[in-house]
Amino acid sequence: MPDFLLEQQARLKGAGIICGVDEVGRGPLAGPVLAVAAIIPTGADGRPALPDTVLNRLNDSKKLSLKTREALFDPLVEHVPHGIGMVEPAEIDRINILQATFVAMTEAVGKLPTAPDLALIDGNRVPPRLTCRGEPVIKGDSKSLSIAAASVIAKVLRDRIMVELAATFPGYGWDRNAGYGTAEHRTAIASLGLTPHHRRSFGGCR
Repeated sequence: MPDFLLEQQARLKGAGIICGVDEVGRGPLAGPVLAVAAIIPTGADGRPALPDTVLNRLNDSKKLSLKTREALFDPLVEHVPHGIGMVEPAEIDRINILQATFVAMTEAVGKLPTAPDLALIDGNRVPPRLTCRGEPVIKGDSKSLSIAAASVIAKVLRDRIMVELAATFPGYGWDRNAGYGTAEHRTAIASLGLTPHHRRSFGGCR
């Protein structure tokens, strides 16, 4: 389970405001890549100021059920200042998915209500144009509460986007596969063709 140790250690080194950053949607054949930057509020004792019902369940979004992610979403959005960044498929095709992920992360940090001193970035690379100091954290969504909060918010938001798109473009199963290259999705591409929301530079869309 993630904890607040990385954030507390960073504060001891002089970082005032710390955010966690995570993305969702690097691998799908359709839909945007979406990133969230999240700042966990703290009390006078420096501990996370979140309801126990959130702290006791918050984890890497990939390890949580749909029901748990949805239950955590509203309290996280209510209590955790956050910013959202998103890059659509056409731009992903133009600049590639890695650069698009960097853009989404940078945008998310830039949209925070308060500029952070440090961004803990899930993964092994820091976006080159980040507006604050960045520190990569491998498997950060399983280690840092800030990154875990960002991962849950990002996952729920993107899944909801794909459900909405599925209503406009039925047949691809996006409400079930979130745009990933499942057998159902690949079969639909072969029979129905591509939509404006497909990533044409990805192998499964060629």
